[in-house]
Amino acid sequence: MDVFSRLAPFIQDFIYANNWTELRGIQVAACEVIFDTDSNLLLSSGTASGKTEAAFLPVLTEIYNRPSASVGVLYISPLKALINDQFKRLEQLILESGIPVTKWHGDASVSRKNALIKNPGGILQITPESLESLLINKRGACVRMFSDLRYVIVDEVHHFMRDERGVQVLCELERIQRLTGNIPRRIGLSATLGDIDAARNWLNSGSNRDCIAPVSDEGKKRILLHVERFVTAAAGGEHSVLPELNHSGDRAHFEYLFKMTLDKKTIIFTNSREEAEFTIANLREIAAKNKAPDVYRVHHGNVSALLREQTEDEMKISEDKIVIGATVTLELGIDIGSLDQAVQIGAPISVSSFAQRLGRCGRRGQIPQLLFTLTEEIQPTAADTLGPINWEFIRLIAIIELYTKEKWIEPIEPRRHPYSLLYHQTMSFLKSNGEYSPAALAQETLTLDSFKQISQDDYKLLLEHLLEIEHIQRTENGGLIIGRAGEAVVNHFHFYTVFTVPDYFLVKDENRSIGTVDKVYPIGTRFSLAGITWETIDVNAKAKVIFVKRVPGISVVDWNVDFESELHTVPVRKQRDILQRDDSYPYLSSSCKERLDELRGLARNSGILERLVTPLSERKFAVFPWVGTRQLFALNFALLSRGIKSKVPWRTCVYLEVIFSGSASELEDIVRDAAHSDVDLSALPLPEKIQVDGKYNEYIPQTLLRKQFIEDFLDFESLKTLIP
Repeated sequence: MDVFSRLAPFIQDFIYANNWTELRGIQVAACEVIFDTDSNLLLSSGTASGKTEAAFLPVLTEIYNRPSASVGVLYISPLKALINDQFKRLEQLILESGIPVTKWHGDASVSRKNALIKNPGGILQITPESLESLLINKRGACVRMFSDLRYVIVDEVHHFMRDERGVQVLCELERIQRLTGNIPRRIGLSATLGDIDAARNWLNSGSNRDCIAPVSDEGKKRILLHVERFVTAAAGGEHSVLPELNHSGDRAHFEYLFKMTLDKKTIIFTNSREEAEFTIANLREIAAKNKAPDVYRVHHGNVSALLREQTEDEMKISEDKIVIGATVTLELGIDIGSLDQAVQIGAPISVSSFAQRLGRCGRRGQIPQLLFTLTEEIQPTAADTLGPINWEFIRLIAIIELYTKEKWIEPIEPRRHPYSLLYHQTMSFLKSNGEYSPAALAQETLTLDSFKQISQDDYKLLLEHLLEIEHIQRTENGGLIIGRAGEAVVNHFHFYTVFTVPDYFLVKDENRSIGTVDKVYPIGTRFSLAGITWETIDVNAKAKVIFVKRVPGISVVDWNVDFESELHTVPVRKQRDILQRDDSYPYLSSSCKERLDELRGLARNSGILERLVTPLSERKFAVFPWVGTRQLFALNFALLSRGIKSKVPWRTCVYLEVIFSGSASELEDIVRDAAHSDVDLSALPLPEKIQVDGKYNEYIPQTLLRKQFIEDFLDFESLKTLIP
């Protein structure tokens, strides 16, 4: 029997009504796995390839043919907006099925949630934070809600794998299994995965199932790429631009963007919220001067949910050619219809990010078009021979080449010591279950698959520290419960999240919410938000509300923390290859080609391509091992342990700066020896507060944070193999 014939009647009717001529290959393969095996399923293919339907068509058929006695399908998404988007799509699909679908997040209907608790069934769409709240506050209801749970669909698997929320999701799924004694099948959806086996292992974690990942043969696709470059003079130089334009490039850059996006439905991706705001503000001003329509919008996490949803709807249904300045919020699979093109300002933060952003264009049969623009400040004088080298430009070419030619994407490093999550899950378990003996608590937490590499001794150290700071306390019976200080943490609604939520101030124009900022802008101050310039007219510090009015002109806004990234060895070495070889790249503009020739000449003449150590000045040297961020930091601390002053100039730098009184050859011998010697990790001269980022790190003993940094971030083992 063919797959179509096995689908539920309401699904067959839906397919006919929507004029589908056939099921896609990934949809057929997914149906065969769901119908004919008991395995988990991982679906990895490009955006708009039909992954969501591939998961839901067979799952809904199974639920329709054999109704569940509880919620039958649990869909977990990283974004409320993605849930809302999928909810609309599912409503159409299940219209004639009788299968209910409930969305559950902070903005969803309370009455619908209560109805589901009383009469659980159908599909539940939820975020990790809302699921955490359910497990803590409605543990008894969870038993009923998930007693006959058949399928868990995890959307955007690659996003969860790179994020602490992924550990949270895996813990939540295991806790549900323990509550109900039922192990549902898991289905993972992802557009960009560099290591399918790692993703399968992640999805399987704690489920005792195998995982099938059908190969989607999408074939070779045409991609239209172009890279354009703009030059600004250094501040105070002879050709200095207007001060307000120094932030992200000169007027020519914005004029070019205006021309290239005019009457084209476009997302302009940036690597910071500030740049998205500033770019759209400039485009809006240029459009006004040219009497062009205002089709410019901003989409990032600090723009209000209502404005973001309006932008998404406009992008999908408006006849106007909307242009959105966006960050990572539009990398994920929210349906915004087909795009004419995407634009990236600067180099993407990773190959994975490039693949996601490329996937946003070229939907529904179109050829993907991606335009890159780079602005470069030319310094009249450089501090050393490496100063003129534009590493972002070379990294951009490396990213394009690795993905388009080799389909390479960064592998995701496993989290072996997620102590911040261990604290969170320990406190969550005590909050939902009450008193437990230390031994029973260790048994409950350390047997979760995400914490299997954390030792009993480490957990004992954590519990002793939590007793000392009164986050937990002993009862007369010797058991453990939430302590006085811990109550303040677990009873705050921010406890459901495992990522840091800054202390934001709400920005309001009369009664309309515009978004949030992380600092107070005093009365009379102008700043940009949602692509519009505002002036503060009042501040309610107690309520954390800034009241504003719209004003003309261009302004800026800044957030204290934006996106951090690190480099893998593969793109670092690709940068060296690009500088060493004479290959030409057809997507580069003439200006970019000339600049590449200049950079190749600078790199070759400096000696960095052949020598491990290059003199920069009398006592300053550059060490170029051409390794990734984790290996470079490992070498940095290995040299510091030998008393040699060393530093990584910036996070994504590809070399070390070393102060050394001897010769280059002497330093080279020391570097090679440091890379190949067994380092006493306990004696590494790490800064006192060195740590891997974690929301609850302030409650973790410094000894454990140091161990996590050394064992989960620094990579001494591969350093030995990468430096001959």
